[in-house]
Amino acid sequence: MYKKNLENWLNSNVIDEADKKAVLSVKDNEELEDMFYKNLEFGTAGLRGIIGPGSNRMNIYTVGLATQAFSNVINSKDYTYAEKAIAIVYDVRHMSKEFAEMAARCFAANGIKVYLKKENGTTPFLSFLIRELKLAGGVMITASHNPKNYNGYKAYWEEGSQILEDLAGEIKEQVEKISFEEIKLIDLEEGFNKNIIQYLDGEIYKKYINDILNKKIEDENIDKNIKIVYSPLNGTGSIPVREVLEKRGFNNLFYVKEELDPDPDFKTTNYPNPENQKVFKLSEKLGREEASDILIATDPDCDRAAIEVRDKNGDYIFFNGNKIGALLVNYILERLNAKKKLKGNEVVVKSIVTGDLTKYICEKYGIELVEVLTGFKNIAEVANKLDKTNDKKYLFGFEESIGYCYTGSVRDKDAVNSSMMIAEMAAYYKKNGLTLLDVLEKLYEEHGYFFEKLNQVVLEGINGREKIKEIMSKFRNEKIEKIGDMNLVKMIDYLNSDTGLAKSDVLKFLFDDGSWFAVRPSGTEPKIKFYIYSRDMDKDKSKKKLLQIEKYIDERLN
Repeated sequence: MYKKNLENWLNSNVIDEADKKAVLSVKDNEELEDMFYKNLEFGTAGLRGIIGPGSNRMNIYTVGLATQAFSNVINSKDYTYAEKAIAIVYDVRHMSKEFAEMAARCFAANGIKVYLKKENGTTPFLSFLIRELKLAGGVMITASHNPKNYNGYKAYWEEGSQILEDLAGEIKEQVEKISFEEIKLIDLEEGFNKNIIQYLDGEIYKKYINDILNKKIEDENIDKNIKIVYSPLNGTGSIPVREVLEKRGFNNLFYVKEELDPDPDFKTTNYPNPENQKVFKLSEKLGREEASDILIATDPDCDRAAIEVRDKNGDYIFFNGNKIGALLVNYILERLNAKKKLKGNEVVVKSIVTGDLTKYICEKYGIELVEVLTGFKNIAEVANKLDKTNDKKYLFGFEESIGYCYTGSVRDKDAVNSSMMIAEMAAYYKKNGLTLLDVLEKLYEEHGYFFEKLNQVVLEGINGREKIKEIMSKFRNEKIEKIGDMNLVKMIDYLNSDTGLAKSDVLKFLFDDGSWFAVRPSGTEPKIKFYIYSRDMDKDKSKKKLLQIEKYIDERLN
């Protein structure tokens, strides 16, 4: 396969001579094979890959191919939207602007109007744009939190959420049918002159910011002198997050200056992912200098956020997505209930690999909790379906991978809104003499101590893919009766069982005490993930259970 793809590349009259030479200069056969052993795959997350020449890389040709395929699908449909048009937003990464312009030229050549953001922007802003302007869909050029040598292409549909399996399948089918020679393009200048490509005006951005500001729950009853450190990790969050926090009237905001401006090289970290506690290094330094209560960091496309909270000793404690999500659900339900604004028809959504503390919080307030497959598109799908009913209302959705979305004007993870809600929540509890650590401890005392660990095994290349399949097969056939004192009550195979959800390569092992673990291959990276959760009303017992499950998994891997 790789030799055929390589031959097509070198013989194509569309591929630039410089890009052919770049391929010919590669002397490492293994690297060459990795560049061409397949076509960069189009899935529900669109495209994501290393930037460079080759059929298995992110470059203007693979972006052009994906866009031509997406255009073909758009032009084959009848719609309910007002305008056959697409919005394109791009992040701060290398080649993001070039890929965005390539996509714009291709959509325009296919008769699809393009609204292009002139400067870099966030993923949630794209989602808002699609819904607000009633467009056919959108494209976000981003590799989210991947290392600096990656980029990606996320496709969105008219509801403002990422495409689901059916549409991804249609686009993938088109990608496989067409060649680089079939990509239709017009010059960017011609597109602007014909008004089929136009830059977005500033008014729509103001609407987005105001929409976020209007989502506040408490304003008078919060301590606006709370000290907050914020870092966008050199990504797109810098302008909108600061603007929202400042407009809310928070007086003690401190920004990590080394990470404030856009930088495609992310010089302060190899991996700009707020899930990784190491990215808080400079935030912690600034936090200690200013005695800040809370540190907030967002990822490069500003759809995900994590925090650290100052303890009584002045140390910073990292909060992952499960803790932040549970705290936000608890805060939102508690405050809406206190204000008599909780109707009881609200719905909270989480993924199947997200922790269960939220389940107990929702039960307390009589609120329905819906579980979906991993991927925020599945959370958005629930919100989209609820739009069509009058009896239930989407309130909040989140995943353990630090993505949250409060109410429905954006149909993807929104770290701009989340940063504001986290700041408001921390300020509310501070006014009431509590830190977020105190609130979390109270939740544990009430519902049980939840401990968790995410173990990831990276397995790259062709051999890695086979090894991941072997591991999944091993756990699928594993006969577990008990681990320690935990009795297995159920094993759910989301690929081969009827779960009421779409088929997905995930295994979940549930125990009688509320502990569980799940196994799944990553959808975007060459790794297999093990989600381990323990629960017990006794803190030490819960910790011990976590270690027992982890040991059990490690023994099977080794």
